[in-house]
Amino acid sequence: MRLRPEVNGERLLRRLSDFAEIGKTKAGGVNRQALSSEDRAARRLLADLATARGFKVFQDAIANLFVRREGRDATRPAMLIGSHLDSQPTGGRFDGALGTLAAFEVLEALEDAGHETASAIEVVAWTNEEGSRFAPGVMGSMAFVGAAHPDDFRSVVSGDGESFSQELAATLAALPEATTRPLGTPISAYLELHIEQGPSLEREELAAGVVTAVQGTRWLAVTFSGSAGHAGTTSLAYRRDPMVAATSALNRLQMSIMPQDDDARLTVGRFSTHPGSINAIPDHVTFTVDIRHPDALSLAAIEARIRAVCEEAALSQRCSVEISTSFDMPPGSFSKVMTDRIETAARALALPYKRMISGAFHDALFVSRVAPTAMIFVPCRDGVSHNETEYVEPPHAINGARLLLAATLESMC
Repeated sequence: MRLRPEVNGERLLRRLSDFAEIGKTKAGGVNRQALSSEDRAARRLLADLATARGFKVFQDAIANLFVRREGRDATRPAMLIGSHLDSQPTGGRFDGALGTLAAFEVLEALEDAGHETASAIEVVAWTNEEGSRFAPGVMGSMAFVGAAHPDDFRSVVSGDGESFSQELAATLAALPEATTRPLGTPISAYLELHIEQGPSLEREELAAGVVTAVQGTRWLAVTFSGSAGHAGTTSLAYRRDPMVAATSALNRLQMSIMPQDDDARLTVGRFSTHPGSINAIPDHVTFTVDIRHPDALSLAAIEARIRAVCEEAALSQRCSVEISTSFDMPPGSFSKVMTDRIETAARALALPYKRMISGAFHDALFVSRVAPTAMIFVPCRDGVSHNETEYVEPPHAINGARLLLAATLESMC
């Protein structure tokens, strides 16, 4: 199959470089967290590029940004492609941005060729995929499919004290030319290109991964409570030390959960003590736990194991423990029709690929609830992501865009 529209690789790489300047860090990454001034600047650049090509720009109540290229029949639901533009505080240049800009390159390639599609194709930049500044992540796609509403996040405050509601309002106001549309405008299908965020494609010398499913993710907040005391005068018999309880529990969990199950993931990303003095026993120790598994029952079993171990550890130190769930995304499978179309496109382009399950959650997991959905992965160097050294070789970025274009056209047939 020879496609008339062709990806302009130089243009795509230039776009990636231009967007990497927004929020650029000294180490070569980006700090473009959701609803920040940097995020708004990236949205502005995308909107300006879209307007210059004659595309229409929309946003909804949670600031999901849409760029629309019309098709023959404006009454048909649009095909949606895209990703996100926000990053981690010390994020890489490609996580999210590659998928969004490759999707925009698809529109430009179609426009360059004068290729008419049966229905409209829209590029989306989802709001707050990362969840690093305002938790939880994937707010935009959750609101889009009706799993949440912007009002649900009204009380959310960032670590630096900024209000989600105020920053959302400022972000919406920063693009006054964008037409407001309702949440959840119907779509015919969704495709998302993303870096793998793991090493398998690079090590196997494959050009692409056809993502068939996403493993489930659950975030827990754990607080051990004990009794503050003097570090020098409080003997062991009189201590109720939540730090001892916490470290004991974490050691047991780290030594058992992942070593006993190759598919399991357990990560402690935040850890704090109160009062946090060098010469005082803390009265509270709080940490987060990120657990993941492709099987829902196994994910539930991991949480049950965490709760049991923490309760035993607390009891052993005469402490108490509270565990709450802040985010819960069950595992999900993608549309076989859509994954088959990606495979068809990959074979036509002679791109070696494999089917795979995503270890990270993505907006596509929520969008799959309302439309046929699938994802394409491309290799990233050493599998490094959420890191300023994150890197995608130019041929992989270009081939990813070529595959996205071909799969998009395959889905329009």
